[in-house]
Order: sequence, then structure tokens, then C-alpha cells
Amino acid sequence: MKPLRPAFTIIEVLISVLILSTSIVYVLQVHSQNRERIIYISERNKLSLQDSLFLTPDVVKYHKDKKEAYELLQRHFKIKEMKSREILKKISREFFIPEQITIIPPEETGGYGALVDEIKIKDKYSSSYFHFKLQ
Repeated sequence: MKPLRPAFTIIEVLISVLILSTSIVYVLQVHSQNRERIIYISERNKLSLQDSLFLTPDVVKYHKDKKEAYELLQRHFKIKEMKSREILKKISREFFIPEQITIIPPEETGGYGALVDEIKIKDKYSSSYFHFKLQ
């Protein structure tokens, strides 16, 4: 008669399968959360280039207005090509401009003050930009 080899019992196998399955579920959950964040960041980065079309010096006048890119850029650039005009007319954003913030340096140190305008551009992926003006 051959001697019996030590082997795993059914309980040990079940425990190892349980540990592996919970770790796989955790890894899949982390992966899906990271995927959602990556999609958000990549879409936000795509739109940030388009947002730069709206950051003209007179953008602070458009509080709670919805403007097309062509409407803002036509004052600064002559866009002769019709295809470019149509593309710019399709791109639009809604603006929200909170009150201007005044930064005053302490009297002891002196220095320059600043006026700060926050420009919130609303869209599917909203963003905020700041315009600083030194006094």
C-alpha cells in the first residue's frame, strides 16, 4: 500500500477561491472607477482648448449669457473661410461671472493689489478660469 500524500482539503480550496474572488471584485471596482475618471479628464482636456476661444479680454461682460465662439472672435479676427465660421458657430458656452474680488496687500509690506475675476464656463464638463489684473 502506498503512503498517502498530503493534499488540500475541500475547505482550504474553497477559502482560497473565496479570497481570490473578493480580490478580483475589488480590482475590477477600482478599474471601473479609474476608467470613469480617465474619461472625464480626457473629455475635459479636449474642451479646454475650445474654452480658450471664449477667454477674450471682454468676457467678464457676459454674465449668465450663452455665446457662440464666432460671435466673440469676430471682433478680434477676420474669419473669411465659411467652413471655419460654421465650426465656430456650433461651439457655444454659457458664462457665469461672480463678483470681482479685490486683493489688497498688508500696509506693512506694501506691494501691489490685484483684481480677480473668476470666469465659470458651463457645459457638460464645466470649468473655471481666473483673470488677474495688477493695480
